[in-house]
Amino acid sequence: MLSRKTKYGIKALTYLAKQDTNEPVQISVISESENISQKFLESILLTLRKTGILGSKKGKGGGYYLLKQADQITIASVFRILEGPIAMVPCVSLNFYEKCDDCPEESACSVHNLMIRVRDNNLKIFENTSVADLVSQSII
Repeated sequence: MLSRKTKYGIKALTYLAKQDTNEPVQISVISESENISQKFLESILLTLRKTGILGSKKGKGGGYYLLKQADQITIASVFRILEGPIAMVPCVSLNFYEKCDDCPEESACSVHNLMIRVRDNNLKIFENTSVADLVSQSII
């Protein structure tokens, strides 16, 4: 299940991408517009800033803005930054692999094989969808 942290991060990035200019937007504005707790949003935006997706400006006229073009920010990258692995079980994760304790042979495990298909289909969607795609879909 998608965590609120990741959901709100995607909503905030989409909000910033919809702005006509790349001027900084105050957290309070995003928070109110997207109905997200300001305190929670601060933590999310700080994480996105530390990973180079967002920039910030302090003081009067300050706030957050996109450092990358919206079409260069994939949902897969946002998901991994805020959520961690895309895979539902650790034994099929590409970046966070861990062997399952209860599975002697992964290749013979029906759950493992199913979760590979689930991961691959999710990954295909997440890697081929950008924040810009979400902005264009929300206008329709």
